[in-house]
Amino acid sequence: MNTIYETIVTKIGAKAQDFYSEKIVILFGDNVPDELIEYCVLHNNNIDKAHIDYKNIEVGDILKINEEKFKITAVGELVNINLKNLGHITIKFDGSTIAELPGTLHVENKNIPIINVGDAIVIVRE
Repeated sequence: MNTIYETIVTKIGAKAQDFYSEKIVILFGDNVPDELIEYCVLHNNNIDKAHIDYKNIEVGDILKINEEKFKITAVGELVNINLKNLGHITIKFDGSTIAELPGTLHVENKNIPIINVGDAIVIVRE
């Protein structure tokens, strides 16, 4: 199993969970614009670890929030660029096989887990 991306949640905006009913989590690195903070799950964007093999995220990779796994079903054309540069993507837990928007990462249709400060968000290739 290769780790492609790994980060740690540093803050959760007051309104971030408002999007859960739409099966959406908005990730943003700690460089988030002030006007977006309350809507995002903030993280330290790319923990620099030697074991990470930074490759583009692909359909079939696995998103892990702590140890809960979600198969990636679609990758918007800007997901890899935005995640690398800004730490910003939208994760949609709807199982769609076609990316709705360029910055959206779709994963299998499962309930969004409770996300807390200190939680790991990891993408792996099995």
